[in-house]
Amino acid sequence: MAHRLQIRLLTWDVKDTLLRLRQPVGEEYATKARAHGLEVEAATLGRAFRQAYRTQSHSFPNYGLSQGLTSRRWWLDVVSQTFHLAGVPDAQAVAPIAEQLYEDFCKPGTWQVLEGAEATLRGCRKRGLRLAVVSNFDQRLEGILRGLGLREHFDFVLTSEAAGWPKPDPRIFHEALRLARVDPAVAAHIGDSYHCDYKGSQAVGMRSFLVVGPEPLDPAVKGSIPQECLLPSLSHLLPALDRLQGSLLEL
Repeated sequence: MAHRLQIRLLTWDVKDTLLRLRQPVGEEYATKARAHGLEVEAATLGRAFRQAYRTQSHSFPNYGLSQGLTSRRWWLDVVSQTFHLAGVPDAQAVAPIAEQLYEDFCKPGTWQVLEGAEATLRGCRKRGLRLAVVSNFDQRLEGILRGLGLREHFDFVLTSEAAGWPKPDPRIFHEALRLARVDPAVAAHIGDSYHCDYKGSQAVGMRSFLVVGPEPLDPAVKGSIPQECLLPSLSHLLPALDRLQGSLLEL
């Protein structure tokens, strides 16, 4: 006799899934630089940040934890490299800006909750679903979520810094499943990255939903994802879960 295989756990990405920065990184950096007497164009800083972040992530993955760095040191170095690439070679002048930025990026005022996020999280909890965070983030995430009033929705928050592995490494998803004490077949993950979130969680046997951002999806990516797993906004999640629950039959 067939019976429903109910989803019991939802794991969530955070940045650009539940939260986003109130203003672009380049503008944030330019504002703080101006307060310290440095004039650097926001667009220049934005481009420099993307380059510095890519380089640092490649050289020192997951905040360089396995190479003796702390996440704080990792971020201070990213800021220093950003300003250097933007034409400010004076590391001493940049040091207090880096410290200020590190502190400001853990304050809730730097972030905003995406439309529909709170209502969706509440709706999931009302259905009896357990919720957890699985995010490529550092130790500041707990405080950010608490300051924005979202922490209460989650059973636990698992960051790549705490786990020791970043998405899409299967070990971070396995650790989340271990903490929740559920099998992957009754868990689903929601995120905005095809590689880290959608494919990463699928690789361990979880269901996946991809939050579609404002930029058009690569046609090859879009063609590889069932339409019912694409979320134009978070308000589409609960109906998508209803459809998924209706289709999960186990012999």
